[in-house]
Amino acid sequence: MLNQAKMVMKLKKAQKELAREVVEVAAGDNAVVVQVTGELKLKKVTIDPEQVDLEDIAELERYVEIAVRDAMTKAQELAAEKMKPLMGGLGNLGL
Repeated sequence: MLNQAKMVMKLKKAQKELAREVVEVAAGDNAVVVQVTGELKLKKVTIDPEQVDLEDIAELERYVEIAVRDAMTKAQELAAEKMKPLMGGLGNLGL
């Protein structure tokens, strides 16, 4: 029972750490910069108006799509890496 409580505490600590982690990804020569937390929550999107052709909104949309997709992927990888050491102990929790 004590091992289970320790494991749950470690898991909650890792989740809190992930909430503070931020992944930043740029697309289109920094035209779009996206920040995503380790909890996979979109934190910020920045668009540099000097790098964007307002006559080509489709290009801007592609940059946003690429930046968000890549930031989510990196955040998922970060979360998996952070949680990996804890996953082995979850089998003991009866989940």
